Amino acid sequence: MAVRPTVDRSRARSGLTLIELVISIAIFGIALGGALLAVNHTTVHSADPMIQHQASAIAEAYLEEILLRKFLDPDSGSVCPAPEGARDLYDNVCDYAGLDDSGARDQSGSAVTGLESYRVRVSVDTTATLNGLTGSADVLRVDVRVNHGSRVDLTLSGYQTRY
Repeated sequence: MAVRPTVDRSRARSGLTLIELVISIAIFGIALGGALLAVNHTTVHSADPMIQHQASAIAEAYLEEILLRKFLDPDSGSVCPAPEGARDLYDNVCDYAGLDDSGARDQSGSAVTGLESYRVRVSVDTTATLNGLTGSADVLRVDVRVNHGSRVDLTLSGYQTRY
């Protein structure tokens, strides 16, 4: 009588079944999808700090330009006469009231290359109060608002006093 070889059944079962393989692929796919969403979010918003910094620099430049102007109009000696006709003629703080630039501009009103997607609006409050000084006789509040689409909406404020 011949001896039959014995088969070690534990060795024969060391592979993966089709169900285990499909479940593994599904779990890996879900994990990979989540990772790709995180990478996509990071990539889409990677320029936000630069845009915010540029908006801040634009607002600071406008505010500095405005606050370096005279409190009273040099031509009439009054606080807020009618604004000058062109930006390069602005000679007092109130001339900037209602300024609305689509794209950042320099002091002469020329567009600054590369900053066309920003919107700058200026308001001058003649009824502001600062440390006991009130109204257009003594103090003006200047608000410079800079927008860049829906990503940035920044407002800087400063005060000009009669001194």
